[in-house]
Amino acid sequence: MNGASTPSTSLNSGAGQAIQYFKGVGPNKAETLGKVGIRTVEDLLFYYPREHQDRRVIPIREMVPGKRAAFLTEVVSSDFGRSGKMLGHARAILKDASGSISAVWFKHLTYRYDVFAGLKRDLEPGKKVLVYGMVEPVDGAVELKVEDQEVVEENALPIHANRIVPVYPLTEGLYDRFVRSLTHRAIELYAGAVVDPVPGSLRQAHKLITLDQAVRQYHFPGGWAERDRARERLAFDEFFLLELALALSRQEREHLLKGHSSTVTRRLLSPFKSNLGYGFTKAQTRTINEIFRDMERPFPMHRLLQGDVGSGKTAVALSAALLSIENGRQVAFLAPTEILAGQHALSIAKFLGGLPVKSALLTRSTSRAERTGALKKLADGSIHLLVGTHAMLNEEVKFKELGLVIIDEQHRFGVRQRERLMNKSVGRAGLVEEALIERLQPDVLILTATPIPRTLAATLYGDLDISVIDELPAGRSPIRTYFASTATAFERVDAALGQGRQAYVVFPLIEESSLLAKKGKSVKAAAHEFDVLKARFPNAAVGLLHGQMDADEKKVVMDRFRAGEIQILAATPVIEVGIDVPNATVIAIMNPERFGLAQLHQLRGRVGRGAHASECVLVTDAPEEQENARLIVFCSLTDGFRLAEEDLKLRGPGEILGEAQHGVPFFRVGDLLNDGLLISQAREAARSLVGGDFSLTLKEHGVLNRALMRRFGSKIQLSRVG
Repeated sequence: MNGASTPSTSLNSGAGQAIQYFKGVGPNKAETLGKVGIRTVEDLLFYYPREHQDRRVIPIREMVPGKRAAFLTEVVSSDFGRSGKMLGHARAILKDASGSISAVWFKHLTYRYDVFAGLKRDLEPGKKVLVYGMVEPVDGAVELKVEDQEVVEENALPIHANRIVPVYPLTEGLYDRFVRSLTHRAIELYAGAVVDPVPGSLRQAHKLITLDQAVRQYHFPGGWAERDRARERLAFDEFFLLELALALSRQEREHLLKGHSSTVTRRLLSPFKSNLGYGFTKAQTRTINEIFRDMERPFPMHRLLQGDVGSGKTAVALSAALLSIENGRQVAFLAPTEILAGQHALSIAKFLGGLPVKSALLTRSTSRAERTGALKKLADGSIHLLVGTHAMLNEEVKFKELGLVIIDEQHRFGVRQRERLMNKSVGRAGLVEEALIERLQPDVLILTATPIPRTLAATLYGDLDISVIDELPAGRSPIRTYFASTATAFERVDAALGQGRQAYVVFPLIEESSLLAKKGKSVKAAAHEFDVLKARFPNAAVGLLHGQMDADEKKVVMDRFRAGEIQILAATPVIEVGIDVPNATVIAIMNPERFGLAQLHQLRGRVGRGAHASECVLVTDAPEEQENARLIVFCSLTDGFRLAEEDLKLRGPGEILGEAQHGVPFFRVGDLLNDGLLISQAREAARSLVGGDFSLTLKEHGVLNRALMRRFGSKIQLSRVG
């Protein structure tokens, strides 16, 4: 969560100096500091602690075994020895007015120098030493395993002990005491020069301390309450700058970019609804109305449609597509894989049967002749809806008038890719004109079957409007999720086949991994286990599907599975999205510990898509895996949003704006899970400020504007399509 980054302030020239020239650094240490992003003294000021430790002194008699504590002691005696070939130890008896304790230090030995030289000076009998570490029970007594010590000298500044001490993110060659001392000196010299980007009126309204106070108190707090006030201010800044960037993006879209304004005629929508054969759920109806209201407005829609697996997002998306087509415009439906694109193409053909709507599928596997014909019809407007993969992003793909872009599982696409798709509209004269593209920005509807916690969604997609389908269609069967051995799982597959049903058996790998085998890990692979399955189920047709097969092979396998010609599909996670076979009622997931919660939830969603009772079996022959807390949570929860909360705790939110999509911690101080109220306050403040100063041109917002550009730069533009 931590690390230096371009701060959101302006400081005097001294703080802007290269860290190399700051007292106590030099070129070698500067190179090491650069590895964690500290290149200037200013960077050092905003290199926040990863945690704070309470090293305030207590009497020895108040120690609690199993907890860390700090003591102010006098050295009674000490000795040094070896605990192993290259491991040395120091032991000392330490005392204070309340009692004594045995303390131990361990260090790795080297032939180059005496690693205990400094400690031998510190542990001379009679010296006053502050020690901090874990109090551990040992052989009926207790022992202090020392993590840090400080010789008490007259008039010494206690920044390493007898206080709440900051602990920093480190790298090889970088030590806490060095960073702590360096940071303390930088704060003493330059914290007072911090220019606060948040307007004073806003600080007062939210009862926030000033930025220079927050910097001082977060690094070296006088107490926990002071630390918490500083954290609140710094977290608010992080959320506020992000929400400001998102609010500006939203304002730009609503006031500068002119999109299409659609009118609901129901020329296509009414027969489409009749073709479905079922009524929309209340949640589907609500989200369709939200989308239609957006599309009726004169600026482009940017909406995220969230819905759990099987909630009916495709039908909602097709309603939006038909509204655009009713108004004489075309639709691009972008999917991340050929399997998912193919599934969407099948669903569209089924749902739009008999309607005067021409659709086409464009993927890497589309033949040259089909591609040429599709591109021509797309450019002259005779293809209304194009479904495809990354192949749609090629330069030669041009729409006559692109009115709506639907993006499924958008996190699988880079922002630049989505931007290219949005700029594919061709003028009625057949020319791509920059001014026309800007004037005819399409509506954008983003779909995700990966539930996102609501607080996180509002932050991740703050420049989007969000619709949530929070109920499943009637008639969907519940999915029982449980652990089982391989033998039991295969018995459940047998039972399903006996009832005329089908099953998936999912493996984490395609081929066996020699590296994992060397580590003693048994991980099953689809290619090898395919033969095992054929032998185990001699009377069933077993198919194999994985990501290294070419598109034609995948299509043949999937077509046969949908048709019921294959009863058991052995597959890798390539099936996690885009597979809709209502007759499949069992999914057995091998080595479930190798999958994330979100991926397990997507895989589970391959069954339970019809009226038949369905099962998700987590297959493990290792009893300890059944104690895996993450998997236990998965078995107990079917609500994707609650699972998403757990997944967020485990994986982190990822970078929000820009081209990185996930896996990189974004907030250094703020906490997306626990700072919901602070996020809401920051969002309200940002939208209010932008509402009164759309482009941040007022004089009092000058520092804030510069801070925003320094923090996000070109990413603000990327957020418009992200």
